[in-house]
Amino acid sequence: MRSNVYQFKPLNVGRFIIWSGFALVLVVAPLVFTSSLSQTMLCQMGVAIIVCLSYNMLLGQGGMLSFGHAVHSGLGAFLAIHVLNLVSAGKLPLPVSLVPLVGGLGGLAFAVLLGWVTTKKSGTTFAMITLGIGELVAAMSLMFPGVFGGEGGISGDRVTGAHPLGITFGPQIQLYYLIAIYTFVCTALMFAFTRTPLGRMLNAVRDNPERVEFVGYDTQMVRYIAFLVAGFFAGISGGLAALNFELVTSEVVSGYRSGAYLLFTFLGGATFFFGPIIGGILMVLATVVLSELTRAWLLYLGLAFLFMVMYAPGGIASLIMMNVRVASFGKLKQLLVNYLALAATAFVILVGAAALIEMVYHVQLNAGQGSATPFMGVTLDVNALGSWLGAGFVMGVGIVLFEFTRRQFARKWSAIQEFIEHETKRREAL
Repeated sequence: MRSNVYQFKPLNVGRFIIWSGFALVLVVAPLVFTSSLSQTMLCQMGVAIIVCLSYNMLLGQGGMLSFGHAVHSGLGAFLAIHVLNLVSAGKLPLPVSLVPLVGGLGGLAFAVLLGWVTTKKSGTTFAMITLGIGELVAAMSLMFPGVFGGEGGISGDRVTGAHPLGITFGPQIQLYYLIAIYTFVCTALMFAFTRTPLGRMLNAVRDNPERVEFVGYDTQMVRYIAFLVAGFFAGISGGLAALNFELVTSEVVSGYRSGAYLLFTFLGGATFFFGPIIGGILMVLATVVLSELTRAWLLYLGLAFLFMVMYAPGGIASLIMMNVRVASFGKLKQLLVNYLALAATAFVILVGAAALIEMVYHVQLNAGQGSATPFMGVTLDVNALGSWLGAGFVMGVGIVLFEFTRRQFARKWSAIQEFIEHETKRREAL
């Protein structure tokens, strides 16, 4: 007998707290970091979060390694800047706040055209096709200056059109809150997509495409739809970037930009939804802050990527979730001393290695400025053997101490994992 009583699922308090905290951070961030540089970086972080999440719909959710994702965000940015100029010329009565949606529609349109070809294949073939298309579009951006503006790009003015409530988007904080709204809404929509039957089927196509075809689903169509959704959100990020910089150049469709999306999405953690959010923040910190601190920032970034691939292929998000699991069993306190020791010894290695790297860069690039180079409050002399030996000694000592600390940590970590496994089985048996 069917019951007429409706039943509702209990409120997911944890998810409500997380999303509320996310919204609160977006609102409060520019009130805490009030400098012009900080607000500019916050705007870039919002844009980077959207594009990294959109890329992860391909990589993390669908298992599609793309080397041409910048095509969609870049072409969306070009379309957005052209529309913005039409608004400035009075030829198109469109609010500036909706220009990013135009970029999203542009990214979607090109995804419709290019995705049907690329998603017919998967794996390595898919990656090579996206790489070829990406290089093709990058070359075209310099061949058609009437569309892409040549090497100088295309500029625009976001302070145009109607100004409801006095909002002109001239002050950076006004533009930040526009980007924050788009960031929150796009993040929520992409998370909702992962919870739909289509999103779950995309995960199945990633894990076992043969079984998906066996039960009657078209794996190419599933990949194609995911490609369209990813292209739409990438285009939105491109439109927001066009408003933020008021300039779009050929660099936005380059292979370098696509590689950056891949690198930082992986560093953040492609296996978890919040991983690309971490990756987007890291991308801005690396390209803005780290690049100002040292000319060798790409080398440091490459080394970080190398060690992450070797020791934590799940990215930063996986490290966080592993420790959350340990904390849920009340064992995290036992590892705090080990983590501090690992951090301290790793810092010693970093100091020694960084000193060597900075001296090498000084010899290669700044030899005409003398033999002295500043490093962490001290002056190193590249012509003095003591500077090289001292840096090498510090790095060597750090490596020895780190290895000793790592082995102790590994033994304790293994014991804790055995306890968790035994405790899990005990609870399942109850």
